[in-house]
Amino acid sequence: MGGSRVQVNKAHKTRFASKSTRNLHKVSLKDKNRIAKSDKNVAKGGRAARLHRNKMLREQKRAAVLKEKRAASGTTSPPRVILLFGLSGSVNVDSLAEDLSNVLSPQNAGRSSEVIASPEYRMRATVQKAPHGDLLSCMEMAKVADLIAFVASADSFCEDGTADCMDSFGNQCLSVFRALGLPSTAVLIRGLPVELKGRSEVKKICSSCLAGEFPEDCKFYPADTKDDLHKFLSLFKEQRLTAPHWRSQRPYLMSQKVDVVADSSNVPNSTLLLTGYLRARSLSVNQLVHVSGAGDFQLQKIEILRDACPLNLRKEADAMDADDMLNVEVIRTLVPDPLAQEPLLVENVPDPLAGEQTWPTEAEMEEADRNQKQKAVKKKVLPRGTSEYQAAWIVDSSDEEGSDSCSDVDDGMILDEGGDHFPGPGETNDDGFEDDRASLDLEEMDGDTETASVMMEGENLTREQVEEEIRKIKEAHAEDEEFPDEVDTPFGIPARKRFAKYRGLKSFRTSSWDPKESLPADYARIFAFDNFPKTQKHVLAKASEMEQADSDDCVQAGQYVRLHIKDVPMHIAHKLYEVAKAAPLIASGLLQHESKMSVLHFSIKKHDTYDAPIKSKEELLFHVGFRQLVARPIFSTDNINSDKHKMERFLHPGHFAMASIYAPISFPSLPLIALKKIEGGGAPAVAAFGTLRSINPDRIILKKIILTGYPQRVSKRKATVRYMFHNPEDVRWFKPVEVFSKYGRRGRVREPVGTHGAMKCLFDGVLQQHDTVCMGLYKRAYPKWPEHRYPMADA
Repeated sequence: MGGSRVQVNKAHKTRFASKSTRNLHKVSLKDKNRIAKSDKNVAKGGRAARLHRNKMLREQKRAAVLKEKRAASGTTSPPRVILLFGLSGSVNVDSLAEDLSNVLSPQNAGRSSEVIASPEYRMRATVQKAPHGDLLSCMEMAKVADLIAFVASADSFCEDGTADCMDSFGNQCLSVFRALGLPSTAVLIRGLPVELKGRSEVKKICSSCLAGEFPEDCKFYPADTKDDLHKFLSLFKEQRLTAPHWRSQRPYLMSQKVDVVADSSNVPNSTLLLTGYLRARSLSVNQLVHVSGAGDFQLQKIEILRDACPLNLRKEADAMDADDMLNVEVIRTLVPDPLAQEPLLVENVPDPLAGEQTWPTEAEMEEADRNQKQKAVKKKVLPRGTSEYQAAWIVDSSDEEGSDSCSDVDDGMILDEGGDHFPGPGETNDDGFEDDRASLDLEEMDGDTETASVMMEGENLTREQVEEEIRKIKEAHAEDEEFPDEVDTPFGIPARKRFAKYRGLKSFRTSSWDPKESLPADYARIFAFDNFPKTQKHVLAKASEMEQADSDDCVQAGQYVRLHIKDVPMHIAHKLYEVAKAAPLIASGLLQHESKMSVLHFSIKKHDTYDAPIKSKEELLFHVGFRQLVARPIFSTDNINSDKHKMERFLHPGHFAMASIYAPISFPSLPLIALKKIEGGGAPAVAAFGTLRSINPDRIILKKIILTGYPQRVSKRKATVRYMFHNPEDVRWFKPVEVFSKYGRRGRVREPVGTHGAMKCLFDGVLQQHDTVCMGLYKRAYPKWPEHRYPMADA
């Protein structure tokens, strides 16, 4: 490209440079080894420290993975639990369990429910079969399973890609397993064709249909022949198993044998004996244990037994010859220390005399009765011809002074029945129509144009006529019904007494509410923490120290032990013995403070398959980790920007809510599965799922109600509202509370009008005639104390 705009580069300045100047920056080879960076360079030490730190972290992680792998595949590791779950009722799980047992150990065929030692694969395993249709048993088995093998039948798949491999129960259980936290998973496909080409195509169709239901690392295996099962077990042996984090925080035992021993010293109670392998963590004999479905108990002792199924064939033969596999040898016995054993403290024992108020003396009670009798005989003089109904609306001067009180006790008013009494000229005007004249005078001051006769219309309606008119007004406003908290003021009870526990709030978000004010009696039975996150951190750190200390009162994970659980009621022990025949019984160790009652808050969502309404304070069965609890929760919203939360009367589908219950303390986070009992004794249904969020008795949950009234006459910003209250004393009682309308107007109550509860209101704008005037009232709501805390205790 030519022209005046052609690029011209600047020439190199070597014209006048000497040869020594041009080679000044070059360094000889002998001097390169002596040249180093200056010691003043701070980056040198920081970089070296970072490299060294990263190297140490890599070595620690590699050592931890190697230690975990050796522990999982070593001779001292507990047997791996394989749970076979059929995705549909047509899958034959029994035949698959028998084939797996034959592949693992041919001499132990038919012992799928017991521990099988396989010298060929250098591992021990327990194959369990999930009973199809029994939700509770499937949940208990999934809580302790190391691998859940979902079994699908190839006969349910079609060539066009459609499949009916999962029925409703399989889909429900799969969603429950996801909520609990899935361990390692695999899918075994049975019934594949014999031909190699058709076998590969059908397996590809099965994988594509089921891939979206399982985690990404879930693999699909054919499981028809012995070679297929051999390949599956070889990969399973080398696989690094994953477990939910909540399961690795606590020691637990899956029972292989359950015995009940009667306690001679305590006749109603017994000792429950659970035999099995300890898993996850070390268990101290001074710890409390929770038996799933039965409750929390103390340990009488722990017996460390000789392994009933060792991996070494010679040791196994010796064990069989010595003990005949019936009486297992006790290697060591651990007895709790009475000073170090954690007490079984469930509820706090309140002191009724802890308050400052003392019980009144007999002299004070007699004086109070005397004053009450003197007040009861007080006589009120009424005009002649005044009926008893009209006399109820006449307010004495002494009554006006005490009209703001919430006392609704009758003052013993006696009508004057003298026939010769005639009222004076001032009696009727001053007493009989005092309230009406005051209302008329205020009307004139406000500049209203209505006459007194129009003002008083509707005052002489009966109760039935008022109820009918309110019903007609509500039907007319039914299309604009957007406030589910609306309640009607009762006729027989004054509103100031019916809603005495409610109060108004200037702002739901910013108004103050003391969390320690007017607490119920149940709050004296629970425990609270000053700083719960700090307490949780301290408890978990203490558990980790006990795990690493290897003290004499602890049993290490992987050992074969027998737990002696004392003070178990006899009827509960027999129930547990029967339950253990269908599903393994789980005993889990409790952390510090986890037996004490408090207020737990769960983030909960209604299950998609449950259509029935779930009402607040309705009894539900909560599965929280290894625990089973009977609770009666209340539901509330979760406001991030406020310390107050609105109570929900129902658990609405489609979004999360907070469920608050009285329950033993559990450190989050833990999964939650809520079950609802079916009337008639059927199997419980999955109602909701969620997770444990916090433990806080000071969380303020407010129940909201809305009292409604209807404008009778409107003059721009002023309006006369009726049917919100039924007497003027209630209007004066709730006068400080602000009112609002459904169309966005806000205002305040000025004064009562007449004797039937009408009132004058002033708004911040023009009020529409067809609008509805509302008043919001709030009171604090609390969960309901359960009649029994555990399902086994239900009589």
